[in-house]
Amino acid sequence: MNHQPFEEWLLNNTTITREQKRELDAHVRTCAYCAALMKTDKVLRDLRLAAPASGFLSRFEARLAARKAEERKRKLFGLIFFALAGSALLIWAASPYFAGFFASPAGWISALVEWGMFLLTTLIASVQAGAVILDVLTRLLPPFAWLVLVSGAAGVSLFWSISIWRFSQRGVPQGV
Repeated sequence: MNHQPFEEWLLNNTTITREQKRELDAHVRTCAYCAALMKTDKVLRDLRLAAPASGFLSRFEARLAARKAEERKRKLFGLIFFALAGSALLIWAASPYFAGFFASPAGWISALVEWGMFLLTTLIASVQAGAVILDVLTRLLPPFAWLVLVSGAAGVSLFWSISIWRFSQRGVPQGV
């Protein structure tokens, strides 16, 4: 039994034609599920809305503001606690190295300079190797192949950006 159009009509409160109304009535006679949906819809429409008590909005806003302030305070205390605990753990784990670090300033200064020189020479070597590889690739592939590769990469990045944009838009609430 196909409930799809009848469920949509009942749940979305869409206006239906006379022919659709006859189809719905015939379907409801044989389908207990759709009959229950129709009865629930009728009960919900017949309910009278009660007006909130006077001052409800101001009490609700005050309670909401108090909860937000409490949540901000809790997040701040949690951040401070985790920062202090993490720092204490890091200092505890690094404490054996501090003794050697402070005992020989010349040693750690030379180690720092050595590390900086290593980083600099590695960066220079990587740039030179990249230039050689790029030079070889430009001579290896014809210009048309480069056009195809760059266009393909641009198309993939465009589709990727659009898919991320569409995915992020699904999580945005559309109102109340």
